[in-house]
Amino acid sequence: MRQLLAALIEDTERQMPLLEMAIRNMDGQACARLAHYCKGACSNVGAQAAAAVLAELERHAKGGAMEECGRQLAALATEVDRLRGEEI
Repeated sequence: MRQLLAALIEDTERQMPLLEMAIRNMDGQACARLAHYCKGACSNVGAQAAAAVLAELERHAKGGAMEECGRQLAALATEVDRLRGEEI
């Protein structure tokens, strides 16, 4: 389980700059796609709080609420930090 969690954290951290770029570029489609991918990965390993944040990010991206996407990305960073604490 620790290996799965470590892989999830690593993958999510690789996706976060891409999400940030999509938000900065006001690219709701790319942002929604990336959020959906990460949400699935989090759901698959039981990281439900992170998956919920990503679901909100995806929803806001599809609706064009890119400012809210930025807030959700910050919440995702907090969740990733929390997961990192559980990794030990």
